[in-house]
Amino acid sequence: MMQGDLVVRKSYGGDVLFRVAIIEEHTAVLKGTDYRLLADAPLNDLSVVKDGDGDLPVAIRQARLLAGESTQRMQEERQQQIIQRELLRAQNQSQPYFDVPGKVLHLDGDGNYMKKSMQLYTQMRVPAHGLYVHESQMADAVYRLLPQIKPDIVVITGHDGVLRNREQNDLNNLASYKNSQNFVDAVRVARDYEKSRDGLVVVAGACQSHYEALLQSGSNFASSPGRVLIHALDPVYVAIKASYTPISETINLPDVIHGTISGIDGVGGVETFGKYRVGLPKPRTLTGVKATV
Repeated sequence: MMQGDLVVRKSYGGDVLFRVAIIEEHTAVLKGTDYRLLADAPLNDLSVVKDGDGDLPVAIRQARLLAGESTQRMQEERQQQIIQRELLRAQNQSQPYFDVPGKVLHLDGDGNYMKKSMQLYTQMRVPAHGLYVHESQMADAVYRLLPQIKPDIVVITGHDGVLRNREQNDLNNLASYKNSQNFVDAVRVARDYEKSRDGLVVVAGACQSHYEALLQSGSNFASSPGRVLIHALDPVYVAIKASYTPISETINLPDVIHGTISGIDGVGGVETFGKYRVGLPKPRTLTGVKATV
């Protein structure tokens, strides 16, 4: 077994696919490939697998199927929005409209997840600025980047989880979580920058994060109400939904939550207006314009 190998844990029935990040004597540090999970396991509990769907356990194939369905739903919703916009133009016999989707600042505690997220933003034509930032540095990064990027939506995510060896069995205590306190601190900085939940949409959290604390600190959407593993792209799905929901409408909470891969145990939120605008007329290429002064 080597660093970079794809593995599953035999003791968990191969429910999550990991990549080996570090090998230390008889233990490996693992990063989930589909779920925002950081774990460790004895080497003798790991089985190396290939990245072909036929070789993967059923639970992993199912997770990838759900991820594909989620992306397809987003594409279908976007296509329907384009059709409605064109019908509006035809009815008014006006010039072509143009899109102004909400701009995203995505901070991620995992470089691979950040790259996957940016690929999906690009695929869905969402303007996004992504940065890999360790969870402990996210509050500082939010403070520095919000005035520079001036996003409509900020995503604060990475790795989290309920600590196995926590001092007390209290899931209401932030000390019981790997990174929830770091996410809470970053959300508070974002809310100091923009008080209004409609002025800046904040999506925060990762696997098993302290959902209630994140909402109380100012998040619009957060994980994880049921303290479950969330899919790597769930925060991205929520951000894209916010980016393309019109500013005159609130984001449909049941629709966006059930549209995630993890569902209502993985993501929740509060009523929030969208960030999508249309413009008129569409910018054109200006040639042959004569100077007048």
